[in-house]
This record gives sequence, C-alpha cells and structure tokens, in this order.
Amino acid sequence: MHYIRSTKELDSLYAIHPDMRSHSGIIMSLGKGVTDTKSSKQKLNTKSSTEAELMAIYYATAQVLWTRHFLAAQGVYVPTTMTYQVNKGTILLAENCKQSSSRKTPHLNIHYFLVTDKIKKERLR
Repeated sequence: MHYIRSTKELDSLYAIHPDMRSHSGIIMSLGKGVTDTKSSKQKLNTKSSTEAELMAIYYATAQVLWTRHFLAAQGVYVPTTMTYQVNKGTILLAENCKQSSSRKTPHLNIHYFLVTDKIKKERLR
C-alpha cells in the first residue's frame, strides 16, 4: 500500500459579487503536486466572512472525500487530510460545531457541520 500526503488550501472573499454572494478558491494537493483547483461564486448568501469560510470548507470537503475514496480503491492510503484555514471563528465552528456557535450563528444549516463530523473521524484536520 502506498502513502500520500493530502492537503487543501482554501480561502473565500466575503460578499464581493453584485448580488452580495461570496467567492471561494480551493487548491488541493497530493504529495508535491496540485491535483485540483476551483474558484467559484458561492451558491448562498452568507451573513459573515466566518460563514463564507465555513461554506468554502464544506464545498471542498466533498472533493476531498471523493479523492480519498478513489485513491483507496487504487490501494493508496491517504491519512488525515490537512486543511489550511486562517479564520479563527471558522476553525472553532469546524472543530466544535454547535459548542462554538453564538447568538450570531444559530442560522447555520446543519449540513455545513459535515466538516465537524469528518474532523472527529480523523479524515480531516
């Protein structure tokens, strides 16, 4: 079985489009090479930059999971995927889910906490 290090870097720009939607950019790498990049307008409006960053992680997680399953089918082991994020509020929400929510974040839809589930299962860090 082979071993490959997997990372993803992402960022979002809050409310930069005329309809006030945010924009996400994602770079995913395996080993030393970039395997996937994506830059797109987010599908929903967000109330803060923290929420926009959390949505970026959520959308990127789907690609990470697909890649992990594909590599596993090829006999390649991918340990916990590292996600690089600088927004402290987003990191707390992703790691602790509702425990880090405040009166400003109860509107977050539960499916965005897929990220929290993957962190607890040690598939994402």
